[in-house]
Amino acid sequence: MITINTISWQPLYQSLNEKGYTVIPAVLSPEECQQLKQYYDDDTLFRSTINMQRYRFGKGEYKYFRYPLPALVQRLRESFYPPLAILANEWMQKLSIDIHFPEKHEHLIEQCHKAGQQRPTPLTLRYEAGGFNTLHQDLYGAVYFPFQIVFVLSHHSRDFEGGELVLTEQVPRAQSKAEVVRPNQGDALIFTTNFRPVQGTRGYYRAAMKHGVSEVKSGHRQALGIIFHDAQ
Repeated sequence: MITINTISWQPLYQSLNEKGYTVIPAVLSPEECQQLKQYYDDDTLFRSTINMQRYRFGKGEYKYFRYPLPALVQRLRESFYPPLAILANEWMQKLSIDIHFPEKHEHLIEQCHKAGQQRPTPLTLRYEAGGFNTLHQDLYGAVYFPFQIVFVLSHHSRDFEGGELVLTEQVPRAQSKAEVVRPNQGDALIFTTNFRPVQGTRGYYRAAMKHGVSEVKSGHRQALGIIFHDAQ
């Protein structure tokens, strides 16, 4: 895993401000991706398993980790939070939202637990050929952090085809705008959980965004999702 201190955050902030997402290449090594993929078959690590078809979320399966999180998952969650909290607070100021996110992730979790959100949300997802995920947002309660991360664990073109991440943004008085992103194995895709601030003629407004996964055409695709807030 690359260290947070080696990442140049200013261009990433610019992309998040302008598009609501950004990609950091090769954050995880192939060995770390393989380690995370192997967790999928160890049911002792998870609190629940969701069949997407049952709830009409798409076609595939995902599992929520239980506490304590595996060391690598915990490290990713804790290390990526502080630089993202800086931008999150800037967004709250721009939108005149009376929320200030703490500097350390453990203090955000304390806020979640006080609000009754005590279930961990990091998850691992698996899609076979024909699998997909409908457009959605991962909020889980009144307390939520405005960014989340997906790490693709499978290698595009070698392990699977298709399965791009799709992001849509609601444009005022118009149809939604779509972006299609194809991160590869080990890449970190950071994107907004709910909305991003957009400069309008009367100041900043909230542009709501959703995300999903396009149909996997062949093979299988696995990913790790890091959501920073806990669930009710």
